[in-house]
Amino acid sequence: MSPTRVSETDALLIGRIREGEEDAWQDLIDRYEGRLLAFVESRLRRRAHSEDVVQETFIGFLNSLPNYDGRRSLESYLFAICAYKLTDHLRREGRRPTLPLSSAGGGKSSSDTWELEGPARPASSLVRSGERRRMEEDALVEAIQEQIARWRERGDWVKIQCMELLFVRGWANKDVAAKLDISEQHVANYKHDFTNKLRGSVKNQQLSEEVFPELYSP
Repeated sequence: MSPTRVSETDALLIGRIREGEEDAWQDLIDRYEGRLLAFVESRLRRRAHSEDVVQETFIGFLNSLPNYDGRRSLESYLFAICAYKLTDHLRREGRRPTLPLSSAGGGKSSSDTWELEGPARPASSLVRSGERRRMEEDALVEAIQEQIARWRERGDWVKIQCMELLFVRGWANKDVAAKLDISEQHVANYKHDFTNKLRGSVKNQQLSEEVFPELYSP
């Protein structure tokens, strides 16, 4: 089974949920609650708060169900929602999840990239944190637009398609390779080149070292 596509079992489960079957929702919870809870609790270290985040994840899934794309696995979809809810929770507490700008993967899952910063901070620090997030987002948008524009000028459409499939649709390297009829090594090279270009572009914007401090770490 392709990891980027919904399995037959999950497709049937989603269909049952959409049809309003009473047992379907409980089946979903039974199947995924434990894994989601383990993921969140390993970050928060607090059971009650972790259970709240997981509950919000299932609610978020239910609200987004009309837009669910069956080409993406149910598990990866739920974990994406869960990561978003976890981020919201941490920001409310004044803690920030750090997603490093690197192409290192080494087979790790997306959950392995999360690191938490310190205990809750005062309100003034929260304001600075919000400003920093906006600066980070603006810097990344500019860097991505710059690289995509450069590829367009050179006619590197395969690279653009590759990045869309990897980072927008969340496909695995091997599925992107099959879709674009290129090798997995080419996909890995394009990804590595793209993330390195983003790092360089962001650094060239001469932002304060407090923004993306990982770019300046020894």
